[in-house]
Amino acid sequence: MNLWIKNGHLLDPAAGCDQICDLYVMDGTVAAVGSLPEDKKELFFSGDVRELDVAGKYVMPGFVDLHVHLREPGFEYKETVRTGTMAAAKGGFTAVCPMPNTNPPTDCPERIRKVLEISEKDSPIHVYPVGAVTVGQLGKEITDIDGMVKAGAKAISEDGRSVMNAGIYRMAMREAARLSIPVMAHCEDINLVGGGAVNAGPQAEKLGIKGITNAVEDVIVARDILLAKETGAKLHLCHCSTKDSVDMIQRAKEEGLAVTGEVCPHHFTLTDEDILCDDANYKMNPPLRSATDVDRLRQGLASGIMDAVSTDHAPHSKEEKERTIAEAPFGIVGSETAFSLAVTELVKTGILSPMELVRKMSTNPCAILGVEGGSLQTGMPADITIADFEEKYVIDKNNFVSKGKNTPFHGREVYGTIAYTIVAGEVVYPFEGGKEQMDDKCFN
Repeated sequence: MNLWIKNGHLLDPAAGCDQICDLYVMDGTVAAVGSLPEDKKELFFSGDVRELDVAGKYVMPGFVDLHVHLREPGFEYKETVRTGTMAAAKGGFTAVCPMPNTNPPTDCPERIRKVLEISEKDSPIHVYPVGAVTVGQLGKEITDIDGMVKAGAKAISEDGRSVMNAGIYRMAMREAARLSIPVMAHCEDINLVGGGAVNAGPQAEKLGIKGITNAVEDVIVARDILLAKETGAKLHLCHCSTKDSVDMIQRAKEEGLAVTGEVCPHHFTLTDEDILCDDANYKMNPPLRSATDVDRLRQGLASGIMDAVSTDHAPHSKEEKERTIAEAPFGIVGSETAFSLAVTELVKTGILSPMELVRKMSTNPCAILGVEGGSLQTGMPADITIADFEEKYVIDKNNFVSKGKNTPFHGREVYGTIAYTIVAGEVVYPFEGGKEQMDDKCFN
């Protein structure tokens, strides 16, 4: 079926397009922007055409999330490829990058192929697997990176931990540089964590919880940038949370290094002062930082130092998150709230324009990964996010598609709703058949 998307406000950073116009989709690609050429009209209207009148809404290249945890295989009680990608579709994402810390880890070509096999069957959106840096994520031996890339991996990461042996990490970076894939770095010096669970500071002391200092992140950020400089690797720094991370990325870019960074909505929205009681829905890694750090993250996004908004979507069971902060696992869900939090905290406050938000949620992530997308010029894949930046709603975890309900944002009023998520010309959200079919797909 062809799509005629009418009266939308098209935002396309790659094309410099910021105007109200129609968009025509045929055979899974963008057939025309503005008006349909005469030589295409007969072909376009000869088949079934679905019209979407999206007046008052923005039409954007599909959002791409560089950082999610789909949990399958091994932790299906937390999430599956099906539930996680449907949650992403509801959040406006047309593609996600699942991290390799599953059980067993995604650390070989066979497991990359398995992720793609499951995704082909269960996912309404594109899935770009990320392979582990070391075998078993044990930090001792680098994986068959070449084999994983040939199988379909788009990047490597040891997410959930850092490779503490710099020599092994350098070997992996050299291989990634040879293959022109990014290294997605989780920056955490495990020797400095000391059992911490929240940001080190007055609030941690008040709550009686061990703290995690900024140095835990900053030491590895500095090391990884230096290794990227030596090896020529493309380094992408995940879930940056400190002011010094932003400063170091800025200096790396000024030096001409291929270093990029992402910020998660919880890190640009909340501070450690928002943790008022022992509630593990506020426990994530890296932790919520100080107001000074949050201000610098926002400045980094506004100035272009920080390249992407990613979610670090990390679902856990209700029972796990009902434990104390000290005992509960790190992580919160984010696929279904990322866009609205970004609109509320970044666009409505003037930190980013709508166009710049699209750049950080679509255009830049595609460039970092080296995949098609991030633009709606003629001939590009018809991966499209259509959203209303003005509509308000209250976040309700009970309405999440994700199995995970672990969020600190339950009950928060926000701007920004997703009207349609379109993948290869097919409307994948709203879900066909409504909530009944959605529940059947997700939980049966």
